[in-house]
Amino acid sequence: MRDEEVEIEMSDGTMKAFFRAPDGKGPWPAVLHYPHGPGIDAGFHAMTKRLAGDGYAVLMPNIYYRTTSGPAFPVGFDFKDPKTRERFMELTAPLTPGAMERDALSYLGWLGQYATGAMGVVGYCFTGKMALRSAAAAGPNIAAAASFHSGGLITDGSDSPHLVLPRVTARLYFGHATNDAGIPAEAISRFEVALKAWGGRYESETYPALHGWTVPGGHVYDEPQAERHYAKLTALFAETLN
Repeated sequence: MRDEEVEIEMSDGTMKAFFRAPDGKGPWPAVLHYPHGPGIDAGFHAMTKRLAGDGYAVLMPNIYYRTTSGPAFPVGFDFKDPKTRERFMELTAPLTPGAMERDALSYLGWLGQYATGAMGVVGYCFTGKMALRSAAAAGPNIAAAASFHSGGLITDGSDSPHLVLPRVTARLYFGHATNDAGIPAEAISRFEVALKAWGGRYESETYPALHGWTVPGGHVYDEPQAERHYAKLTALFAETLN
């Protein structure tokens, strides 16, 4: 398997990312695979390697490249710790909706050289909304977008992620966690109303698992539900990517 650390020139600096793909020159069905809120870690290295092993070209970017080129949370991630929350705000502050979309176009522009056609995107936790915004920014260049245990998909703000839906042409999938403070059941219901009004092809369901259940090595990792998530994700890509 091809496994490389690459550098991509972005509008706000140089970004280091991990590119994984089957052996050979390609092209392959290609996926922009965002890490979760804590950034790139062992769990996401394992997840992207698995997807590449199943025949995909996979790019996992350092979404916090404006702030750091190293680990996002060098001393660990505990959102109950005020220092962790302060660091999280520092890292995410530059990621405005506009910045997310600009970054997505740069990531996809680089990944496109290995792609067979329209690409896929997936996000987790904080990056679920980035996956949705990526689909909006890229239009028909994204065939499928997925999001797992992601918060803040619908808010009362004028920049709520769900407001980009009219620009999305991709097929969408959302896998929510139970009792997720980032998107409680009432917000999931509101979001599903917005999806229905959008009129595109989508699926939205809640897994009997906690926020973060998909990530190997995580303290709430749920292997049966993580395998279900992976089956859903790969089925989506198999049905939509060229």
